[in-house]
Amino acid sequence: MTNTSFLDKIASVLIAKYADTLSNTIVVLPNKRAKIFLIEALKKQVATNIISPEIISVEDFVQNIAGIRTIDPIELLFEFYEVYLSITATANQQSFELFANWAKTLLQDFNEIDRYLLDPSHVLSYLKDIEDIKKWGIEVENKTALLEKYIDFWKLLPNYYQSLYAHLLNKGIGYQGLIYREAVHNINHFSNSLHDKKFVFAGFNALNAAEEKIIQHLIASDQAKIYWDADQTFLNDPYHDAGLFVRRFKENWKHYKLHPFEWIVNDFSQTKNIQVIGTPKTIGQAKIAGSIIENIINESQSLGTDGTLDKVAVVLGEENLLVPLLYSLPSSVGALNITMGYSSKNNPAQILTAKLFKMHTNALSRNAKSYVLYYKDILDILTHPLVEPYAKTSALVQTINQNNYTFITHHKLMELNGIPSEIFLLLFQKWEKGSIPVLETISKLLQTIKGNLSNDNEEEKITKAFVFAIFKVINKLINYYSKHEHIDKIETLYAIYKQVIDLAEVSFEGEPLNGLQIMGVLESRVLDFDTVIVTSMNEGKFPAGKSQNSFIPYDVKRELGLPTFKEKDAIYTYHFYHLLQRAKNIYLIYNTESEGLDAGEKSRFITQLEVEKQKNHTLTHEIYNAVLPETAYQPMVIPKSERVMLRLKEIAEKGFSPSAITSYIRNPIQFYFQKILRISEVEEVEENIALNTLGTIIHETLKVLYEPFIDKFISESDILNCFKQIDTEVLKQFKLVYKEGEIKKGRNLLAFEVAKRNVSNFLKVELESIKNGDAIKIIALEQTFERIINHPNLPFPVLIKGNVDRIEERNGIIRIIDYKTGKVEKASVTLKSWKGLTEDIKSDKIIQVLAYAYVYEHDAKGKPIEAGIISFKNLKAGFLAFNFKEINEINAIINEEILGNYLEQMVLLLSEILDENIPFEEKLI
Repeated sequence: MTNTSFLDKIASVLIAKYADTLSNTIVVLPNKRAKIFLIEALKKQVATNIISPEIISVEDFVQNIAGIRTIDPIELLFEFYEVYLSITATANQQSFELFANWAKTLLQDFNEIDRYLLDPSHVLSYLKDIEDIKKWGIEVENKTALLEKYIDFWKLLPNYYQSLYAHLLNKGIGYQGLIYREAVHNINHFSNSLHDKKFVFAGFNALNAAEEKIIQHLIASDQAKIYWDADQTFLNDPYHDAGLFVRRFKENWKHYKLHPFEWIVNDFSQTKNIQVIGTPKTIGQAKIAGSIIENIINESQSLGTDGTLDKVAVVLGEENLLVPLLYSLPSSVGALNITMGYSSKNNPAQILTAKLFKMHTNALSRNAKSYVLYYKDILDILTHPLVEPYAKTSALVQTINQNNYTFITHHKLMELNGIPSEIFLLLFQKWEKGSIPVLETISKLLQTIKGNLSNDNEEEKITKAFVFAIFKVINKLINYYSKHEHIDKIETLYAIYKQVIDLAEVSFEGEPLNGLQIMGVLESRVLDFDTVIVTSMNEGKFPAGKSQNSFIPYDVKRELGLPTFKEKDAIYTYHFYHLLQRAKNIYLIYNTESEGLDAGEKSRFITQLEVEKQKNHTLTHEIYNAVLPETAYQPMVIPKSERVMLRLKEIAEKGFSPSAITSYIRNPIQFYFQKILRISEVEEVEENIALNTLGTIIHETLKVLYEPFIDKFISESDILNCFKQIDTEVLKQFKLVYKEGEIKKGRNLLAFEVAKRNVSNFLKVELESIKNGDAIKIIALEQTFERIINHPNLPFPVLIKGNVDRIEERNGIIRIIDYKTGKVEKASVTLKSWKGLTEDIKSDKIIQVLAYAYVYEHDAKGKPIEAGIISFKNLKAGFLAFNFKEINEINAIINEEILGNYLEQMVLLLSEILDENIPFEEKLI
């Protein structure tokens, strides 16, 4: 990285002091990643071929001493459950889910106890004593069974520890703490058997008690040397957390009573340009990081250098910033190395597997026997991008949507998809034979999906990598379950899957030594860069917040020398300041939002840099906000092309409906999409009956009830007869309109009752009218009428047609009725002036009822006409007739003058719609 990087210094020491014994030298580093960079540093300093020293991470080194294989947290949980069952009475045994809730925390505590070489019996009995003291005042007779169990749990902790330790040791496997404790036991034998080997420990900061003991033993037996990377700024400040551990080691290790402490450097106080940048939200940080990198490239090229980014690192305080950052990088970046894995949370194969779990676990919890699946779960899977192109289920999806299937039995689903594909059968195979068959089915499914993807297509190749990552996890679970068959609940499997999936990161392939380095905080250990860009510099992210996931209280940890949040913060502080130690240009980016997701106060590290500002540091602070455009949105304007005009002529020939005319008034763009482009709404399952569906059901019921009376006068007995048919007819219409939708419970049952009530109330009003002497004759029900407008102002004749709900003759007057299930007031059908009728959407109901009167005028044969609305939510108001209100005169009869004025307004509107020079312009509502 920089000319005097820490690894360059280590390489110099290896060549100067260990040249003759390099093949017998083992270099131990804090992580695996630094190995490649150390080899590169060695390459630069030798002219001839040499045998490289062995370079390993500290974890691998300790594992070699102990001779025990490490196991992952899930396998450890399974092993612990085996031990738990073997030492717990059957009556007291908990299910795996309940056990896992406390076992994970307990295992973390066991791990800490072992890493710090504490006496487990002392620590665990200490915890039991604390709990006893807490319950001190409770009389024996008042102790409930629950409380007894609680106290027994603390008594059992030493037994759990010893049994698990012995069980794992017997199998030759272990968690990190156990391996460290065993390595300390084994260190004498190890150092004696490798007396000709030399060890070099480099770049460490925080060491646990086991690591301290191992390293000090090897140093004391003259087999090892340790090189620290300690800056005097932090080492000499007794309060600076970046030097907390190194100060302790310098003071407490016997070795340093007689030998010098190597190395203390003075790099942090050198000239540095530190820019602190605040910006709202996560994406803003990614965009700023991208623009900083673009500026670095441009500056480098303008100075005539090659513009490479080898000495530039982006350190992400939060891993979910990775994808936004990759999209924000300039195309001139070239070589790139990403040390972080791509999180499995967004892996498409993982999302599909999680959806499968959701669908099947829900089906099992509803009714394992009938296996009822929820339509959203089914459609989520069938429309998933890894399934949809290969499952051949578009017809099934359409059937579910059209028929309003909400809950579908497994049998019915198989019936609806007559010729299922292989992938369909794997997706919907019942999960009722236990965990291993379920995992094997998922494994087969992932293999089938992988087989569908091609190696020739770059995108599909990447998808294959994602699928393979989940396939490995599923196979790992099969392996676990085959060893622990008694843990066999699907719910447990789902819980374990959710935990394991976090380990299933997809690694990026890159050139580790070339180009821009993108990494997490821990990956930056031991490495040095000239330019460092750090994101998510907020409290809770950088440093991470306090998380007390332990049964051991804070004061006990302090007393026993276990790490607390103070030590964890000190580790983060060291990593942060080490990043800055040799860097010349530093950019610290934070989220200015203090509330909401991914937010928090500005990091204390920024404040610390400002307060403890070094003489040679230039520190600037800027806030970047996105530039807001002056106009948030430009309304759409669509000119009328030749094809649009042809379509308009076609509509004019087939007929403009009142709803088409009012949709133009509401928003010309809506008219353009619906009528010109013929874009209809996506058909979806109507889980709860929509208002328009309810309206259709009421319309259709009234039509069927009144059909026998067309061309007849209605009598009281006719209406009374209709009352008897309401229940049957409404149910029948529900089945016809709402198809397979559920109407026996929930909101739909209420809607069903509302429909019956509306029809019944309507009939009551009708009955009352007949009793009051009204003579009502039904002329037409749900009938379409049409009429051509020929007018010199129109480019061609226009047909107006409308479907009228009901036309009747009442006491010698023709009455045209439009049913509305919503609430309509008298004002909605009252017109005061013809001016602006077609400009205001509030006049939509007047335009509609007058259109019906206009198309029916000839059929009325000179009889007076009324047109209006019956609102089911305002039945008390009765028939709301259109009326023209002039000064104090109200006219409800639609005469020639009214229809003439209406026609004039319609021609004005239609000539605008059909004028090729007037574009469709969006109305912003």
